[in-house]
Amino acid sequence: ERLNSAEGLAKYLAAKYPGMKRFGIDGSESLVPLVDAVIQNCGALGANQICFGMAHRGRLNLLVNVLGKLPKDLFSAFDETDVLEGANTGDVKYHLGFSSLFTTKSGKKVNLKLSPNPSHLEAVDPVVEGFARAKADTVYNSDYDKILPILIHGDAAVAGQGVVYEVLQMSKLDGYYTGGTIHYVINNQIGFTTDFDDARSSDYCTSIARTVDAPIIQVNGDDIEAVVFASELAAQYRQQFNKDIFIDMVCYRKHGHNESDDPKYTQPDLYQRIAKHSNPRDIYSKKLQERGEIEAEVARKLDKEFWDDLQARLDQVKENKIEYAKQEVEKAWDKT
Repeated sequence: ERLNSAEGLAKYLAAKYPGMKRFGIDGSESLVPLVDAVIQNCGALGANQICFGMAHRGRLNLLVNVLGKLPKDLFSAFDETDVLEGANTGDVKYHLGFSSLFTTKSGKKVNLKLSPNPSHLEAVDPVVEGFARAKADTVYNSDYDKILPILIHGDAAVAGQGVVYEVLQMSKLDGYYTGGTIHYVINNQIGFTTDFDDARSSDYCTSIARTVDAPIIQVNGDDIEAVVFASELAAQYRQQFNKDIFIDMVCYRKHGHNESDDPKYTQPDLYQRIAKHSNPRDIYSKKLQERGEIEAEVARKLDKEFWDDLQARLDQVKENKIEYAKQEVEKAWDKT
């Protein structure tokens, strides 16, 4: 279901807004079930709040399919018909933040917060850590199990931007400790137009994790069951040991850096292979059919139902807002 919604929204946006930048999730659709799995598990393991920091890649998909942003509001941003309360009108839809109250399968409510971030991809990292530390101290009486910071990196950015190392280097200091961070790396093996072997001296984009002895789980983004297992394991490790842990999800980027450029000019061989490669949803659907756990018609029905639902939401004039209750510190900030 999560893979289907991730791939479905990506296809829908491509069809309805073909000329607009989306920084799509295409090729890394497994990010959606990856994040959903950690929310479900951290809720079961006692976390009341998760704060996220991430750059553009897959952000719009995560907003709708995990955090609960209304598709209508996303479509309004594409149509530029919305008025964003308190927002800089010069900002763009893949920079903005979002807050929601997520209900897990077990019925537990988890407060989710995606911080806004600028184009400097990793600039949001210390903001998220500071937010988590402040909330831990003021709301949760310094019980770090109650709040979890998650940083979602790109492979080129996690290896190339100094702020990542600075945040890691300070992560164990008393004044900056947040009880451990889960780091997800969308490793699409390319940075803008630069191949990974021209982008770094280290063997892996996550080699920087060794500076704080953080475990690194490398997982194939096409193997959705392995991805979900890795996410569940990372959640349990963080809650048990209160230390940083990395998941390096090796995947690919189906289109260019954004949808307005053609990657075949700079990586012709790579993108010939990518063009022939099935997406994670189709790979998993075929796997389930071969195991006799789902029929092809069921998979097609799920795809059509999701598409029809998005179309109905695009046409819909009025929807109920997502539930969100502000905490006392946020109410105090509003009064200033």
